[in-house]
Amino acid sequence: MERIVVLGAGGFGRETLDVIQAINSARPRWEIVGVIDDAPASVQLDRLEARGVPWLGALDTFLGSSAEPVWFTVAVGSPTARRRLHARLEGAGHRPATLVHPAAHVGSQVSLAPGTIVCGGAQISTNVTIGVGGHVNPNATVGHDSTLDDWVSINPAAVVSGDVTIGATSLVGAGAVILQGLSIGEGALVGAAACVTRSVESGRMVKGIPAR
Repeated sequence: MERIVVLGAGGFGRETLDVIQAINSARPRWEIVGVIDDAPASVQLDRLEARGVPWLGALDTFLGSSAEPVWFTVAVGSPTARRRLHARLEGAGHRPATLVHPAAHVGSQVSLAPGTIVCGGAQISTNVTIGVGGHVNPNATVGHDSTLDDWVSINPAAVVSGDVTIGATSLVGAGAVILQGLSIGEGALVGAAACVTRSVESGRMVKGIPAR
């Protein structure tokens, strides 16, 4: 068993614990050391305690300990925060894990970079590339021949059609649809339930049907 810590005690952090436990149910691999979070709410601590997962304290506390290097996963929704936290853990000698729920479908010739989390019900088609720290949330779809750069978040039930390119630190909101062959620039935000019918420039936020 390999030791792993989860950074983030919020909802996605606990969903990531579900991913790890589902992986272990299929084939035991991970020993969950605990969860790191700088300022978890009391309800989050109660929910961790209820499932028998310890809170390890703040990130600085963890990094200041003499613990041996472990695997880690950053289960934080913000792409830019995720990039920063990942860099601190990796810089301290810890290793990013790639986690795929057994109930996700991953097609042929798919590349998942370190730190990627793929949740249950996600559908990733053929010839897809997902960069470092990517999140594919429950029931999201990534179509064939698409490329997601580092730190991209695809939120629940979003649909990325085929041949789509998404730049680093972009976020696609829950239930949004990006039509085939489009590009989403770096740091862009696609609002929940939006329908993207034309390419989006870097740093832009679009929403609505069609997305504007």
